[in-house]
Amino acid sequence: MTDELDPTHIDPSIWRGLTQPRYTRRQMLKYAGMGAGTLGLSAFLAACGTKGALPSGGSGGSNNLPNANVGNASWWAKQQLHHQLEFANWPYYIDVSHGKHPSLIKFTQQTGIKVDYREVIQDNTGFFAKIQPSLQAGQSTGYDIIVMTNNSPALGYLFEFGWLIPLDHSKMPNFNKYAGPLVKAPSWDPPTSKNPAGNTYTMAWQSGYTCMAYNTDEIKEPITSVASLFDPKYKGHIGMMSDPQELGSLGLLATGVKPATSTQAQWKTAADKLNAQKSAGLVRNYYDQSYINALKNGDTVVSMAWSGDIFQANLSGYKNLKAVIPTEGAMFWTDNMCIPLYAQNPLDAMTYMDYVYDPSVQAVIEDYNNYVCPVPAAQEVIKTQLNDPVVANSPLVFPTASMVALSRPYYQYKSQTELNAWNNLFVPITE
Repeated sequence: MTDELDPTHIDPSIWRGLTQPRYTRRQMLKYAGMGAGTLGLSAFLAACGTKGALPSGGSGGSNNLPNANVGNASWWAKQQLHHQLEFANWPYYIDVSHGKHPSLIKFTQQTGIKVDYREVIQDNTGFFAKIQPSLQAGQSTGYDIIVMTNNSPALGYLFEFGWLIPLDHSKMPNFNKYAGPLVKAPSWDPPTSKNPAGNTYTMAWQSGYTCMAYNTDEIKEPITSVASLFDPKYKGHIGMMSDPQELGSLGLLATGVKPATSTQAQWKTAADKLNAQKSAGLVRNYYDQSYINALKNGDTVVSMAWSGDIFQANLSGYKNLKAVIPTEGAMFWTDNMCIPLYAQNPLDAMTYMDYVYDPSVQAVIEDYNNYVCPVPAAQEVIKTQLNDPVVANSPLVFPTASMVALSRPYYQYKSQTELNAWNNLFVPITE
């Protein structure tokens, strides 16, 4: 008998039974990661003497790399496995059993690569501030994989300054075969002339929706539109998010505009609608993660929501909370694996990043996380091998075709001026 947990000898039916109660990743998301926090990031960069133009996703590219050969085919051909991997992730964001991570143990057994897995990311901006001095000095951050959110300006800075290593697509067979349409060639890492396949720098870890939710005990008619968040009959019991990017994006959807292609004039129209909602006394409060408690205790009956939270609430017994992808669409966010420049074990990182796109591996991770799965084929594994139909059949984990069609990417800021303009419109609404 060994004290190491060997996932190859665990009956698949008890995988999820061994997982422990946990917080969700979104419960760990702090307000500083977006919105007003991005102003702090801009000031931080200025103080460090770092150029501060905020890019759109993927606008940087290999031309900005200190060594233009880093990440090209010849560079990757020279890389060797070191059988060590330093992985920085958010807390409560990977499968856990008996205090260990079965999917990581299995990875080490299969590849001989030992993983130092560290839950050190509490918010995008704060983590970027920690690794920025090393990157600027041309030194390793100490991590081979970091996980950053697509709608965070911090990821944009990593693109712009050339601080990510372009991925080796020849070492992504699982990704190329099994990645779902929502995470292949995404808007934040799109196809380019040099890389028509997209995903030059990133591979999704997990995703989710910023959508709506309502209390079916209090609201009997079906909620289908963001218009319900502006309905006077719910006055004083409507929950809105305090995050300015989420709030502004909802305002744009409410005015019939897709955020990704919106203009500053349309931002102003959206802000006017949100201010009118506030002035009419419709909003109970502008919430951070605490919105879920307000829904549970009845302070609100309809609210902006994160899909994973509502799924977890239902598992915890709150069957009266229903998540909705409104007819206008819902914002789709993704936490992305990427390899920071000067990583010491890039080939080990590539090996792991593709490993999690094996449906049998992703099924174990997903059955714990319950977010939007980047590997649709994991659904059948969860259903038949892990015997968890609740997760397998949830459209909040495996979106339907209609939900995929209603998935809306965020606006990608093209400059710090644009970001400031957005914040100047939407931050004051929450104050």
